Amino acid sequence: MVIQQHTIATTQKYNFPHPTTDTTLPQRLVQLSLQTLTHTIPNTPIQLNQQVGNIEPNTLQLNPQPIMLKPKYEPTIVAAVDTSNIKFAETATGILIAVRGANVWKQNHNYHYMRFGPLIFHITEENKKQLYETMQKAYLNTLHLQSTPTLQQMPTRIANLLEKWLQNMLTKTITNGLILFDGSLTSGTPDTPITLMRETLQTARKHASAVLAFSKMTTLRFNGHLITDIHPEYSPPYMLETTGLRFKPPITLFGDIYVARLTKGNYAFRLDIDKEINPPQRIQAVEKLLTNDIISQSYPETLRLAHILCTFTANEVIAMQHFAQRKHGLKIVNRPDMHRLLFGSFGKGEQSA
Repeated sequence: MVIQQHTIATTQKYNFPHPTTDTTLPQRLVQLSLQTLTHTIPNTPIQLNQQVGNIEPNTLQLNPQPIMLKPKYEPTIVAAVDTSNIKFAETATGILIAVRGANVWKQNHNYHYMRFGPLIFHITEENKKQLYETMQKAYLNTLHLQSTPTLQQMPTRIANLLEKWLQNMLTKTITNGLILFDGSLTSGTPDTPITLMRETLQTARKHASAVLAFSKMTTLRFNGHLITDIHPEYSPPYMLETTGLRFKPPITLFGDIYVARLTKGNYAFRLDIDKEINPPQRIQAVEKLLTNDIISQSYPETLRLAHILCTFTANEVIAMQHFAQRKHGLKIVNRPDMHRLLFGSFGKGEQSA
């Protein structure tokens, strides 16, 4: 197995068809990153910190009769995208965050990857609305702002914008492939406008590609049990089909939901497949995935690598802190953890409270 790296500078050299498609990262984003650091960070101490979040509803039926899968030996490109974000410091007027994305694709038995970032932003109450609107226009050529995100929501929102743009690039540059998303094909949320999800899936179908979305976690239940905890007495690989799930508007499902158990063991994932693809083609797409990617613990290796390559390490966080301190003259301080200060070993800390 060979893994090859591609950098932002070589984005135009994707190993995909359609070389005329503009796949360069919008330079406006890089400019915004530098502007927030250069023009809005005061020369005041910052506080180290980081955090995360997620949600989903219920009511569905699960077909106990599995769809048995047979590996389909047909050379097919497999591509995946993932992004991550981190809040690594706090200033007197806002927060310092970093976002990064990764595209990974497997072709001719080799893995290739392209990383975008880290991109560092200083976000304040004063600049967050303009920053978010500018990024929406730069990434998605649209403005969909139901309400201004809170300061705490901004890291996730910015990372989601990057992820949606990367997903769009994959659907525009891959033909006859399998495109793997991290998460679901649910839309109608502030992070995923309906028009954007519809356009992304239409572009994929136009290029004869199938979109498969794997969710690492789900709250969907059947008869009181998580759908991924239900284990029929069949030997993998197989899928279980769900029906009857309904969301209140404006939430919209663009995919049909399955439980995918692709290898032996107690691992299963929620799998959303574009509902505009007919059922036989959906099954064939998963069967081609079994032979064109490494499947371990029921999870595709391309998606695993995308997650690993965009995740921030402790050393990278330290490097970004030093960058903010030395490049912009910031003094980094640790504010006292009041839970630990007041309760000692019984204090859970602010993030766990």
